[in-house]
Amino acid sequence: MNFTRWSARLPGTQRRTAARTEHTVSPDRRAEGAPVPAARAEQLTDDAPPVPGVDELPVRDVLDRVPALVALVHGAEHRVAYVNDSYTAAFGTRPLGEPARDALPELDELGLLPLLDQVLRSAKSRTVKSRKTSNGRSYTFTCTPVDTSPDGQGAGVLIFATDVTDHAEAAERLRASERSQRETAVTLQRSLLPQELEEPDDLRIAATYQPGGTEAAVGGDWYDVITLGGGRTALVIGDVMGRGVRAAAVMGQLRTAVRAYARLDLPPHEVLQLLDGLATEIDANQIATCVYAVHDPNEGRLIYSSAGHLPILVRDESGAVVRADEPTGPPLGTGGWLHTSGSVPLGPGSTAVLYTDGLVERRDEDLDEGIASLERALSGATGTPQVVCDRLVRSLGVTADHDDDVAVLVLQHPARRGPDAELFRNAALELLGGVEAAPRARAFASGVLTSWRFPGDLHDLGVLATSELVANSLQHGTPPMRLRLRRTDRRLIIEVTDGDDHLPRRRRAEPGDEAGRGIAIVATIATSWGARRTPGGGKAVWCEFALPRT
Repeated sequence: MNFTRWSARLPGTQRRTAARTEHTVSPDRRAEGAPVPAARAEQLTDDAPPVPGVDELPVRDVLDRVPALVALVHGAEHRVAYVNDSYTAAFGTRPLGEPARDALPELDELGLLPLLDQVLRSAKSRTVKSRKTSNGRSYTFTCTPVDTSPDGQGAGVLIFATDVTDHAEAAERLRASERSQRETAVTLQRSLLPQELEEPDDLRIAATYQPGGTEAAVGGDWYDVITLGGGRTALVIGDVMGRGVRAAAVMGQLRTAVRAYARLDLPPHEVLQLLDGLATEIDANQIATCVYAVHDPNEGRLIYSSAGHLPILVRDESGAVVRADEPTGPPLGTGGWLHTSGSVPLGPGSTAVLYTDGLVERRDEDLDEGIASLERALSGATGTPQVVCDRLVRSLGVTADHDDDVAVLVLQHPARRGPDAELFRNAALELLGGVEAAPRARAFASGVLTSWRFPGDLHDLGVLATSELVANSLQHGTPPMRLRLRRTDRRLIIEVTDGDDHLPRRRRAEPGDEAGRGIAIVATIATSWGARRTPGGGKAVWCEFALPRT
């Protein structure tokens, strides 16, 4: 195929050919001296004009025109040899031949004169980034050693400053935004933590929370103390994985849920089961570790369940520290795991510590070493819970610029001695037999309350409540049955346990009903009442009476 003839048929080919024909200059016209465009003439010649080399460029003229600030100093006193037009426009006219300390005060204000000495001594360039000058602009200064004499004997420094004001202002705006976000997260975090810890009768408690340093975003550490009634107390500490406002918001939801679930008076592992499902619903990609523990002064133990959290540490009265390692399940939000409960002794004179990983975890240290350091610090820590709390934080090296949040909860079960012990008393009676157990229980309660020197009206209310709780247990419960009376410095607690796990509820009795009024009477006369299932099976029904303040 003839490609030349074929291409001539393409659209526009004829027009382009005609255009070339019209602009072709004939030999005759060129001979007549017809004008030729200069550009066309340059293209037709074989000789290109010479391009000046770098060595032939006038250096001073180049430095005078560059937008960067340029100054040249020489000698040990850094006498000014040259400043370019940009430098003069930024700082004004500068006298030549004068020492830089006098002639270039802006460099002295920025602390660059020692840098000039370093450059002279080392013969190496030095750079300082983003220094703000007196004119409000920010510059990055580079100081380079040069030879300022023809014979190569003069040592000087070339100062080259680039204006980075826009970058510095953008970086400052970014830092201000990060500070604002961090302050918002810290404020949210602190507002979601308990503003005042509840004060159980049998425990002394203190807690501390310290956010990470300014370079670390706020995490989701939290703690709480919840009085359950009947002398029992729930203690919670947790850590939401992640940082910032989102972690703090998730923490707030979990803490609120824990308080709601605690009111159900469930075993610790059942509370964590409920929290696990809730954490998945809040955010499927968010997980959290948590320990939920319950202290019952009658049992002298801490019943707990852990969802991937660090072990509770307990120091007994002699100073020996026990680590409650097991059982531990996966973090909340993973789903599909059945948590279990464990226990650790917490008798009179004991101190327990619940904490988050920010207290013991270090980048250059194994986690077990951090926990061992905490054990050693706890073994020698004495004093009030707040003193112990502060001492542990200091001993573990937590400072204001720590790289992670830290939450610590310290609880003590004080050993009561002397007059104080008279305010904390216990009495118990096994309810054996049938209906004849009711009068024995009333007589027992009357004798105990009399010996505890309660006023007459409180004595009568206590006996009435005991009678109704025992009658309810005899009618609806199963053996073994037990009556327990307990007094603290603030309240009288009456509790009846039996082997049936059916929990009573308060209901309205009709006028013709012969039953259903016992719990209603107890709820009316007592300050509070409740019921829960006991770990070994069965239930406990209790009520409380607040003691008059003296």
